[in-house]
Order: sequence, then structure tokens, then C-alpha cells
Amino acid sequence: MNTAEDRVTRLEETVAHQAKTIEELSDQLAEQWKVVEQTRAKLDRLTERFLSLQEQSIDAPPITRPPHY
Repeated sequence: MNTAEDRVTRLEETVAHQAKTIEELSDQLAEQWKVVEQTRAKLDRLTERFLSLQEQSIDAPPITRPPHY
């Protein structure tokens, strides 16, 4: 038969295991958040570059067919 002390010991072990798991998940989440922020910054830079290139291409003279065609 389980004594109250055995039950408390098992509960403490369970809590310790869950606390470790939560800490590991928190660390992984923090690492993934860094990756998301880096990706977002890269996307912002690429978007700015694309818009800049798009503006430059609008100012370019239109492409016309040569007169001999």
C-alpha cells in the first residue's frame, strides 16, 4: 500500500520533471523567436530592395521595337 510519503515523493518527482520540460520548451521557444525576428528583418530588407528596384524600372525608358521589324 502506498503511504502518504511515497505519494508526495512521486508528486515531487513529477513536478520536477514537468519543470524541466517547461524550461526546455521555453528555451526552444526563445531560440525560435530569434529565428523569426531574423527572418522578419531579412524580409523587410528584401521588400525595401524590391520596391527600390521596382521604382527604378518604372523610370526606365519603354522598350520599343527597332524600326527594321
